[in-house]
Amino acid sequence: MTTADDSNLALKEWSIAVEALAQGEQILILRKGGIREKEKDFKIIHPEFLLYPTYEHQNSDLIKPRYSTLLQNSYTRNHPPGFISLDYWCRVTDKIEVRSEDNLRQLSPFHIWTHEYANKRLRWKPLQPLTVLLLRVYKLKETKVLCILDDYAGCKSWVNLIKDMDLAGMKPVLTDSEYVRQSSLIIKSVRTIPY
Repeated sequence: MTTADDSNLALKEWSIAVEALAQGEQILILRKGGIREKEKDFKIIHPEFLLYPTYEHQNSDLIKPRYSTLLQNSYTRNHPPGFISLDYWCRVTDKIEVRSEDNLRQLSPFHIWTHEYANKRLRWKPLQPLTVLLLRVYKLKETKVLCILDDYAGCKSWVNLIKDMDLAGMKPVLTDSEYVRQSSLIIKSVRTIPY
């Protein structure tokens, strides 16, 4: 795999989702757009990026009960107030657009969110599809701790970090074969739904 030596682009995602990706519990995220996005819908501005864990909006009512411990673990990340820890970089391997609740229901075994919450995301701005990204996630060699700047705040998907993060020595969280197995199951589940 060829990658850049460093990166300063990060995608904001719930901390529990970052934990689930880091532990191989899931390889996908669901995106519709941030409230403060310029165009109000989600765009992949680059297929490779860091994961920026956020805590706004996540709560136990939106997560399947079996992931409650993972949710609690996401709050115990050890970083001082006013700072954020970055541990993971990823690459988009597949993009799936979901337009129906049937498609969305087929994806339910592959993610941490309740069907009610995922369906709410699908119904928000109903003319826009829900974007499902399959992510190949890598753990950075060292945790990067950054001061949270005002530019990073708010309901937006993408942030440009003030400095580049070194990517040397990162390792995939899943083996190649396990990632291929999971991604194949997800893609097959969506393709088998009649339109």
